[in-house]
Amino acid sequence: MNTQQQNPEGTIDVELSEEIAEGVYANLAMIAHSNSEFILDFIRLMPGVPKAKVKARIILTPEHAKRLLDALRENINRFEEAYGGINEPTDTFRFPGGGFSGPVGQA
Repeated sequence: MNTQQQNPEGTIDVELSEEIAEGVYANLAMIAHSNSEFILDFIRLMPGVPKAKVKARIILTPEHAKRLLDALRENINRFEEAYGGINEPTDTFRFPGGGFSGPVGQA
């Protein structure tokens, strides 16, 4: 059994397996929510392929989703200070017909 304990210094030891450390490429995120959770699906959409695959699904409480939003804002600001502004997308993404249903957001 693998447990995590908080260290006296207030830090948390985080274990990162080799498989997870490799990461998974995704170029689309779809977000859905209920009154108690946010669901983030990270998807790889390939040109010319009619079917996209969800590569990872992360489920967060609303409080953790808000913390993630704040952390992303902070890190994007740091990135842009170091490397310059990130270009806004100039195209409007359109989902291929079919395959997705229900209310979702996109990022």
